[in-house]
Amino acid sequence: MSQQVVERVVIIGVDGAGNYVTQAHTPQLDALFASSAHTFEAQTVFPTISAECWGAMLYGVLPEEHGLNNDIAAASAIPDDFPHRSVFGVARHRYPDAKLASFCCWSPINTGILESAAGVHTESLPDEELPQAAIRYMRENPDFKLLQVIFDGVDAAGHKFGYGTADYLDVITATDGRVGEIIEALKQHNLWEGTALITVTDHGGGGLHETGHGSDDPRDMTIFWSVAGPGIHPGLIKSPVSILDTAPVIAKLLELPVQEKWKGSVPGDVFLS
Repeated sequence: MSQQVVERVVIIGVDGAGNYVTQAHTPQLDALFASSAHTFEAQTVFPTISAECWGAMLYGVLPEEHGLNNDIAAASAIPDDFPHRSVFGVARHRYPDAKLASFCCWSPINTGILESAAGVHTESLPDEELPQAAIRYMRENPDFKLLQVIFDGVDAAGHKFGYGTADYLDVITATDGRVGEIIEALKQHNLWEGTALITVTDHGGGGLHETGHGSDDPRDMTIFWSVAGPGIHPGLIKSPVSILDTAPVIAKLLELPVQEKWKGSVPGDVFLS
């Protein structure tokens, strides 16, 4: 990625992966990390539950501020008078005609966490179908501005087999292959040079219970986080990183206005200048 202009941002989320990617066979992520600013010691928010954590990433505020939980996200849409704007909403406000898209296995992200007013193209599909759906969209809309793909199989495996178990790590490896499909498509369709790619998870697991999460135990709280692309300083990030920093980083990449309510900031050693 030599071109020093970011034309688009892609977020790839892996629900429930914590920093267990360091224990799994992940050749695609390993190659990506080699050219990215990355950390395996980032911190998510408490409680370490999907809606609370993805909501924190997208809205840039703590769970007690955005008020979302799994039940609320599954049952209702974001109201018109919601006091926060997601990073997709900020992008829509900054670029009224921008193409924005979200591809998720866990449908409440699309229906109950992202605000409908942001005008995001959404598709909710099983993990194995997400890469091709996202690739098809990127091929047909190469001028997209912000797109996310969030896989859920890793978290499901943690609940079924236990976080950190061999079967769980196998699903991380399978998801790594799906990440590779997306990266390869970006390259094949000549989109890679202008893309900033963020990879992140919402929480880990196995803290207080082998098959659960939700606590402030480090195994639940500690996550991987990375960004690659134009203007990024590759290497291990030395400064602290929070999932709350994701929205400010996207704002810097896409020249979006920083929101006063955001609790995160741009980590000091992520960008070249």
